[in-house]
Amino acid sequence: MDTNPGLYGLLAEFDSPQTLLQATRSAYEAGYRRMDAYAPFPIEGLPDALGFHRTRMPLLILIGGLVGAVSGFALQYYCAAVSYPINVGGRPLNSWPSWIPVTFELTVLIASLTAVFGLLALCGLPMPYHPLFHVPRFSRATRDAFFLCIESTDPRFNLPATKDFLAGLNPREITEVPQ
Repeated sequence: MDTNPGLYGLLAEFDSPQTLLQATRSAYEAGYRRMDAYAPFPIEGLPDALGFHRTRMPLLILIGGLVGAVSGFALQYYCAAVSYPINVGGRPLNSWPSWIPVTFELTVLIASLTAVFGLLALCGLPMPYHPLFHVPRFSRATRDAFFLCIESTDPRFNLPATKDFLAGLNPREITEVPQ
């Protein structure tokens, strides 16, 4: 691992989506894990090449939904049976069928909020600053250029070795990205 605190990583620019995809696969096979690819449009197979096989979002949303359902049901049970018991029409104090709409709505609300805030947290957003913004050619990532960035926090990162590795992938340009 490189101990240069002023370096974010190495950025390689490629000519086409196919060369970016092949370079990403090669970097993953070489053992690099802290890397990201940037392209102006989605490239099929790129998330798999980066090693993004699983996400924690479904589990987070399930937990949020369960918390919403349990809290909605518990709130109504507490209000109707514990805090303010009223016998309405001879029904039992814990008449759960009338609580289904509120329980469902709280399930959906808490699961939705968990999805929104979980996505923001897992993506590291909001991120008003990123070191790649200092690279002049990186502005082309939204138009017509394809980039692969290997971060210096990667355990296999060694500045000369990683630069040689990227040079072997025939990029258009390799840039050191300052922190």
